[in-house]
Amino acid sequence: MICRILLLIILNSCLCAATFVVNVTQSSYQAEENHNVTLEWTFTTTPGTSWTHLFIRCELTTDHRASVLYQVHEGVEVSESQDQQFAGRVQSDKDVLREGRLRLHVSRLRPEDSGLYLCEVKTDYGSSVQNCRLSVSAAADQLHTRRPLTPEPGNHTWIYLFIGLILTPAAVSLVLKLKKSYYRKKKGQQSYRNSRLNQRIRT
Repeated sequence: MICRILLLIILNSCLCAATFVVNVTQSSYQAEENHNVTLEWTFTTTPGTSWTHLFIRCELTTDHRASVLYQVHEGVEVSESQDQQFAGRVQSDKDVLREGRLRLHVSRLRPEDSGLYLCEVKTDYGSSVQNCRLSVSAAADQLHTRRPLTPEPGNHTWIYLFIGLILTPAAVSLVLKLKKSYYRKKKGQQSYRNSRLNQRIRT
């Protein structure tokens, strides 16, 4: 009799563990720098669940490091474990947690927030893990200010043409002034020579 009871308990535990699932409502997210995004997971719940056995750990994983985004220990949020990268920028909807929904609002996004977000949920009736990907692009105004100040090679022709259009009238004006000055000087020299010649003839 005792063996049958133990067997039923073991089978029931295995069945619960097998049916416990963590899912993501969206596998990938696209957002812009300084905007906000809501990441959401769902997990299996059972009636009469004791939340003192609820453990959640969500983190951002990149090629360089892993940063803790959100953590729950024995049903209580542990804000101290949150990585400095997300300090003051992550809020959770506690009201929907008992419904088996984990909803995290991340504000003032940064490009370094891009990566794979992995969330692991453990309960007394099973555990599972699921991930989603977030890509944060630079803001449009930031892209404009980050463009190099040096012109692209393909634009040199237009620059030279623009410079030529500006300098050509000035160059023509300068040539005309020099030409007038030259003729005035030449005319003055000719007048001087003629006057000298007339003086010699008179004498």
